[in-house]
Amino acid sequence: MNFKKIIMSALLAVGCLNATAQETKTVEVFNPHWYIQGQIGGQYTLGETKFKDLISPNAQLSAGYRFTPVWGLRLAVNGWQSKGGSQFNNPYFTGDVDWKWNYIAPNLDATLDLTNLIGGYKYNRVCNVGLFAGIGANVGFKNHEARDIKNMLTTAYPVAPNTPEAMEYYWCSHTRQWGIQGHFGATVDFRVCDRVSLGLEVASNVLSDHYNSKKAGNADWYFNALAGVKVNLGKTHKSKEVKKCCGETKVIERIIEKVVEKPVEKPVEKIVEVEKAIEPLRRDIFFVIRGSQVAQSEMPKVEDVVEYLNKYPNATVTITGYADKGTGNANINKGYALKRAQVVADLLTKTYGISSSRIKVDSKGDTVQPYAENNKNRVTICIAQ
Repeated sequence: MNFKKIIMSALLAVGCLNATAQETKTVEVFNPHWYIQGQIGGQYTLGETKFKDLISPNAQLSAGYRFTPVWGLRLAVNGWQSKGGSQFNNPYFTGDVDWKWNYIAPNLDATLDLTNLIGGYKYNRVCNVGLFAGIGANVGFKNHEARDIKNMLTTAYPVAPNTPEAMEYYWCSHTRQWGIQGHFGATVDFRVCDRVSLGLEVASNVLSDHYNSKKAGNADWYFNALAGVKVNLGKTHKSKEVKKCCGETKVIERIIEKVVEKPVEKPVEKIVEVEKAIEPLRRDIFFVIRGSQVAQSEMPKVEDVVEYLNKYPNATVTITGYADKGTGNANINKGYALKRAQVVADLLTKTYGISSSRIKVDSKGDTVQPYAENNKNRVTICIAQ
């Protein structure tokens, strides 16, 4: 008895362990998606004059795709205004000068979600920090202020040493200045809902020494600080089942199947129509004394027989003639009876088209009297069946 209890307890324990080992639950996992983003802010262009004199407005539009919780790719179009500045401090000229121009810069960036990389994906996390880096082009235009400064330095101070060289890389304001730039920075996004987040971004941009028209012997830099709104264009996460088995967690995508119930076909009850037995039809056609012609008053009875035979193609009719025993003798009555039967048969075949193969003619003379009343025995009895 104790041994059975031990076995039952062991089986129950194994069942509980198995239930625990096979525990599943539904979680939200990352779903690849597109997004768009609009941002506005300011720019600082690295130069030799005061910080506030080199601040200018900046804006950016972006479209991107998140491949994984960590990695993505975006196309960002940045632009508006940049500034340049220079200081002069020599016997011929002392002072600060600055100028501005416009530009547009498309960049292709790889994006990295640093928070998801370190802390794992969480679809409803309020704050995510990211990094980005890429390369792009910079197209400058409207550089007329740099032209005016170059002309001023060259014209007013022709003997000032190295003064013209300060704007040696000046590019004409009527053309475009094309250049390749490197682009990298950091982002912070604050989740509002699944579709919308607010973000901050800082970016560093490096270009050749020709960007700001001034020869400095090193690369030119500008820095952007932007704030804006990001809108996700698809679902950012979806439901999956997590199956925990023996301490390991496995993610199983939930497959929702539409179960279509197939109606159970009931056996078709075969309805067998039982052909009803055809009831025989009897019509007694009466004749006058010594007569063998069918009177007009008796013709409806003949027509009843015709209708019956047409309705039932397999039916036949037996026509039997009689004569009354109270008139004449047996030989005469035998003739009358046969004529009375034959005249009805001829009507069926010749007048109504009934096949003779379906007609049987018989005669009883006066040997059989179907009726007790003598006059009624002058009759032909038609039985169709």
